[in-house]
Amino acid sequence: MTPRRAAEDVVFCVVFFTRLPLPAFDFGGRPLAQAIWAAPVAGAVVGMVGCLVYLAALMLDVPVPVAAALTLAAGMLVTGCLHEDGLSDVADGFGGGATRERKLEIMRDSRIGAYGASALLMSALIRWSAIAALANPLYVCSALIAAHAASRALLAAFMVLLPPARTDGLAASAGRAQADGAYVSLAIGALALLAIGASGLAVAALCLALVFFGLRAACLRQIGGHTGDTLGALQQAGEITVLVVASAMLT
Repeated sequence: MTPRRAAEDVVFCVVFFTRLPLPAFDFGGRPLAQAIWAAPVAGAVVGMVGCLVYLAALMLDVPVPVAAALTLAAGMLVTGCLHEDGLSDVADGFGGGATRERKLEIMRDSRIGAYGASALLMSALIRWSAIAALANPLYVCSALIAAHAASRALLAAFMVLLPPARTDGLAASAGRAQADGAYVSLAIGALALLAIGASGLAVAALCLALVFFGLRAACLRQIGGHTGDTLGALQQAGEITVLVVASAMLT
């Protein structure tokens, strides 16, 4: 891969995974799967936005719990709640559908049910609690960058190890990710986890592996593959995992 192609992939992922006001780019119809290795880099950008908001809030003497809430809100705003939407759809589909077809139908429905609302509430509550518990600006920034990057580092491998569950939709149109790209993405995620220390990296990597293979098994059993929504749910689960590990290891 040339440096120019790598830079284009990074920009592609930042454009796809965030709502940052960037110039319009022409990617020539390139499928997402070809650039998905750079997803953790886009995640690091989201994490840095959260860091800036947290630091700004503390400089204005905002209490830590409120600063943590503002930080979480900034992450949701900069991503357009892309991954939260996936989490709620998966919770509703897996929890409320009796058949594979019904689960996929529910996941495509824009309405949010009790399972989805509960999943969103718990995701926000756990992440907010972890950020507030970390409190120290250095710890918070380290955890945010590690969590946002490492959680997105799982996406390429998930696309490699699971077929699309539908013949249409985001997962199908994104194409199939390549194993070498997945390895690069995981390596970037591991480097990001170093922000919470060597012990934090080891514990977080183990927990992320459990989350990854647990959700993979659930997707195979429930719908026979992955969708864009399941990738969003994976990111949310990964972000929660790293923040919780960081709150335990750094405080």
